[in-house]
Amino acid sequence: MFQPVTLPLWLFVLILAFAGVTFASHFLFPSVRWFFRNRMERVVARLNDRLDRPIQPFKLMKRPDMIIRLAHDPKVAEAIAAEAAETGIPATVHQERARRYAREIVPAFSASVYFGFAARATKWIARLIYRVRIGGFDADAISAIDKGATLVFVMNHRSNMDYVLVTYLAAERSALSYAVGEWARVWPLSWLIRASGAYFIRRRSNNPLYRRVLARYVQMATEEGVTQAIFPEGGLSLDGRVGNPKLGILSYIVESRRANGPDVVFVPVSIAYDRVIEDRVLTAAQAAGVRRFRASIGSILLFIGRQLRRFLTGRFEKFGTASVSFGTPLSLAEFLKAPHEDATAELAQAMMERIARNVSVLPVPLVAAALGEETDIPRAELTERAEELVRRLSAAGVPFDLPDDSVPKAVERGLSILGLRKIVRCEGGRVTVPPKDRALIGFYAAAVGQHLSAIAASSAEQPPVLVANRP
Repeated sequence: MFQPVTLPLWLFVLILAFAGVTFASHFLFPSVRWFFRNRMERVVARLNDRLDRPIQPFKLMKRPDMIIRLAHDPKVAEAIAAEAAETGIPATVHQERARRYAREIVPAFSASVYFGFAARATKWIARLIYRVRIGGFDADAISAIDKGATLVFVMNHRSNMDYVLVTYLAAERSALSYAVGEWARVWPLSWLIRASGAYFIRRRSNNPLYRRVLARYVQMATEEGVTQAIFPEGGLSLDGRVGNPKLGILSYIVESRRANGPDVVFVPVSIAYDRVIEDRVLTAAQAAGVRRFRASIGSILLFIGRQLRRFLTGRFEKFGTASVSFGTPLSLAEFLKAPHEDATAELAQAMMERIARNVSVLPVPLVAAALGEETDIPRAELTERAEELVRRLSAAGVPFDLPDDSVPKAVERGLSILGLRKIVRCEGGRVTVPPKDRALIGFYAAAVGQHLSAIAASSAEQPPVLVANRP
């Protein structure tokens, strides 16, 4: 029993490896997991002490457990049974599809990643690139929102910087959960986005089982009080205007509303930029008539490299102002007390009208609107046109964010930003626009044009109607 045994070296190494794995899996790993879990719980407790809206337990649920809960939800099971009956394919096959959809959708929220990295990174990036300003903010109405209600920020979608801006501005109040499209499924970006609590969606998928799994995830998160941020337009604005809403995620939230359940409160968020980073890509897509963005990796890297070189040489200039306005909240419970033919469509219309009404007019959009169709105009006349626009818009209560509330200074700043990109040229007291950049002038002028259209419609007692498009 105690006699030595001779073993080949490879077999001895294999035995040691198996023993090491067994020790780690039974003794070491559980201890390590407990240590990090305990540390995370302390971090979350400290965060919840300072946040207006604490992190909900649903967000902290282990991802595998959330996937199982979602894939085996009773309503998902109904969809699986319906697909099996319709296609003749066994339910077990559809059950595996549901699990795959759940793995694709469900995030892996990490409070350490969100507040330790993402919130700080978004603050640094936003303040590096823009002069970040808070426009309208109905502080009394927002502070009066019931703490037990689920908060949903509803935003217009101008740029992918929207995620960065709103995450930065909301970090002191809550952790936001976004719906993110297919563009972000690139590692390691996808990992960071999942860890920040965002969930991936297929915007163009009409598969009934997939839509049911997605709907149930959104409804679960809403019922559990997770603070969310959604873009009803479903994609970036190609023409610079606040677009028509799609009803997908909004319809899931409205359908999940229970008579005696917690309220859902929608906060309209209006975002405006002096410079949209993707503006040339968006105007090219608008001209082509297809929502297909052809920005190559090479062009993106070239743009980043050019800005980095300017930053390192001290020649970097901010891209102007980025303004975010938070409008008057709308309670779903109060909204549903009145009769509606289509509650979701009418809710979407009401929210988009509030968003469009609160978009701030910034220097570049003001200059672009004053230029209009002109390609060569005296600078003095441009300033006069801008002053006339400000008078008309101010009389209608349109919000502005101009330097020192001065139109001449706003014109100067707008021309400086556009001139740096050679979209306009200022020579001899005249302002000229190269023909190739006419589309960009129209893109930035569209926000002001939308305000003017609303004013004209209001004067004619015919309020503008936004037609909701279901995905």
